[in-house]
Amino acid sequence: MAAILVIEDDEFFQNFLELVLSGEGHDVRIAVDGEAGLAAASTLPPDLILCDMSMPKMTGFEVIRELKKIDVIKDIPVIALSAHDTSADHDEAFTAGAAAYETKPIEMDRLIDSVNKALAGEFPNGG
Repeated sequence: MAAILVIEDDEFFQNFLELVLSGEGHDVRIAVDGEAGLAAASTLPPDLILCDMSMPKMTGFEVIRELKKIDVIKDIPVIALSAHDTSADHDEAFTAGAAAYETKPIEMDRLIDSVNKALAGEFPNGG
């Protein structure tokens, strides 16, 4: 079982991700925006972070860049989540430090596979 932090402003996706990930035996915490996510990750570092890219106040790209500046959490893998499936968004997420990029609507089996790979350190940009 891994500790997973979900940074997501949409309540539907919060509930969906919590249901799927807890169903796989993971301990899931939710942060409703980027600032709350940074605070939650710094206070109690998780094993993995799933972060929405389109949020108010602070984009997911900004969140990932900030996460990677903090020594105690910079190596935690981050899976970027977005409704936008453009190469520019993929490039920006990976440049910021994301380990993987999943497009919404999220396919449950693919998400579980990405989570397992990220936790196992199987992505080249793992953390």
